Amino acid sequence: MFRSRRAVARSTAALASTLLVLAAATACGGDSDDDTSNAGAEASTSADSAFPVTIAHKYGSTTIKAEPKRIVTVGLTDQDSVLALGKVPVGTTEWLGGYKGAIGPWAQDKLGSAAAPTVLKDTGTGPQIEKIAALKPDLILAVYGGLTKEQYTSLSAFAPVVAQPKEYNDYGVPWQQQTEIIGKALGEPAEATKAVKETEDQIDAALTQHPEFKGKSAVMATPYEGIFVFGSQDPRSHLLTDLGFSLPKDLDKVIGDQFGANISKERTDLLDQDALVWQVGDVTKDADKLHKDASYKDLNVVKQGREVYVAESSDYGNALSMSDVLSLRYVIERLVPQLAAAVDGKTDTKVEQPAS
Repeated sequence: MFRSRRAVARSTAALASTLLVLAAATACGGDSDDDTSNAGAEASTSADSAFPVTIAHKYGSTTIKAEPKRIVTVGLTDQDSVLALGKVPVGTTEWLGGYKGAIGPWAQDKLGSAAAPTVLKDTGTGPQIEKIAALKPDLILAVYGGLTKEQYTSLSAFAPVVAQPKEYNDYGVPWQQQTEIIGKALGEPAEATKAVKETEDQIDAALTQHPEFKGKSAVMATPYEGIFVFGSQDPRSHLLTDLGFSLPKDLDKVIGDQFGANISKERTDLLDQDALVWQVGDVTKDADKLHKDASYKDLNVVKQGREVYVAESSDYGNALSMSDVLSLRYVIERLVPQLAAAVDGKTDTKVEQPAS
């Protein structure tokens, strides 16, 4: 079943007790809650330094005065962008997988011989403020996140905080923009551009090898409390469109301004696309259960063998959930062959599971 941790990670409960603890703390001098029209970072004119840099976000803007040395990632996938830029955070937030340092196998080579970060947990009430403070960060990243204003204010009491961008839904920032924002915050904009290009080149190569993806429709879903469909701003949906697929035309009308939502039995037509990617707990058991559902089993996507199943607790499934600048490289190698089998127009083609 779909991990409840994603629902937990999106909790917007206020940290009242933590706010009392930090009430006497002075706000970081580099932060401002004033709204700004800046879309990204404004670097100084200094030829030998990227700092100070100011980054706009949902709660105003944050100025980072010097190169950060102790980075804590509150955004659930922000650690991969940090690693892609040659930096190692001192603290990360655990979301899925239970990996040491919250670093998946797709990013281990970027960690190298460095010590694994301290892992923080989101227990449903938001970031662990006191534990983050104990790490003495000089930058807190919450780009792929859903900080409340109260949480942002609490964290800003002891370090500059880059919250989620206001242009997108919470947990809706595209991985390219996520990487670029973090690159500016770390003073590595050129490295960010390079990292984005490397992943985009892999996507472009897949498009070149599979021109049949263009003009096809696809959607991602999970059998969580019924049927949960991911909207256009979820990173998984971004991947489908990056690969040339279109999303169901009524998708966001049904889901609203969330990263995804449960759909009624009357709207299973949203699933009847050229390819349907399921994230499931157990591929065999969940497929069998779905195929017994009267509102689902007779859809063409089922009868014509256009389903793609991904075990969500596998490394592949975890990488797909993260869908960031590093994990996508791991996903593309596995998902593209499955999508190709799903849309080849042959009903007897089996969509195989990746070997690893």
